[in-house]
Amino acid sequence: MTPTDDWLAGFLAAERLPASYAQTIEAVAAPLAQQIAGRVEQAGALVVGVCGAQASGKSTLTAVVKRLLEIRGLKVALFSLDDIYLTRAERQALAAEVHPLLATRGVPGTHDVAWGEALLEDLRKPGPTLLPAFDKASDDRKPGAVFEGPADVVLFEGWCVGAAPQGPSALAQPINDLERYLDPGGVWRTYANAALAGPYRDLFSRLGMLVLLQAPGFEVVLDWRIEQERKLRERLTREGGDASRVMSDDQVEAFIRHYERLTRWILEEMPRRADIVVRLDKQRRASL
Repeated sequence: MTPTDDWLAGFLAAERLPASYAQTIEAVAAPLAQQIAGRVEQAGALVVGVCGAQASGKSTLTAVVKRLLEIRGLKVALFSLDDIYLTRAERQALAAEVHPLLATRGVPGTHDVAWGEALLEDLRKPGPTLLPAFDKASDDRKPGAVFEGPADVVLFEGWCVGAAPQGPSALAQPINDLERYLDPGGVWRTYANAALAGPYRDLFSRLGMLVLLQAPGFEVVLDWRIEQERKLRERLTREGGDASRVMSDDQVEAFIRHYERLTRWILEEMPRRADIVVRLDKQRRASL
């Protein structure tokens, strides 16, 4: 199904997307929605995991797919792995008890996985479910919206949704200066990898379909993330907002090194087993 011109124009305007994004909707989002709808028609309710590196456009693509599925008459719930972070206090406790790097949200071990599993279960049932939400400015949870179930489709997106653990030998050597100097004994990366092998594996086993947005490589992801932060600074400055919390280029680079190991591993390992791979070029132009 191709969206109507009126719907498409309204969506692009609401999301502040360039007209060129219509090509992504036609070439990627619409076929993806069609495949998901076909699975639901054949087998019933479906949980779809959407994995993509930071600044890869996964949130926008997932929002488009949600709307296209709703146009087909399906009830669709959407939430992000980011929405189920542990609270700030819980992460600070982990940082004190296990490793200081666990105060920084994002890596496996910093999410409330049991809550995620309960959400996926509740969204299959009739009645209201409170969707999670997270305020990155305050680095803590905030009230979410209520979804009236049951959902025909749950779209579950996140930078490491569906990720598999690495083998123990892969953890021996640090891959960047953050690991070399802040995790010399490998405690932090081992903890994150063990979380993937345990609780996260149980959570991701609930996925009925896995979609990967495949970036060309990690260094491109770094460029995208820097560009994203610069645009945020420009927007806040233009609108009179507080740009003081926006990261500098050096701060973005230091921040994203927390995710380098698993991002590289996902790009290497996941394409072989993902149900659908959306390939991105350096300009984030997408194709199936």
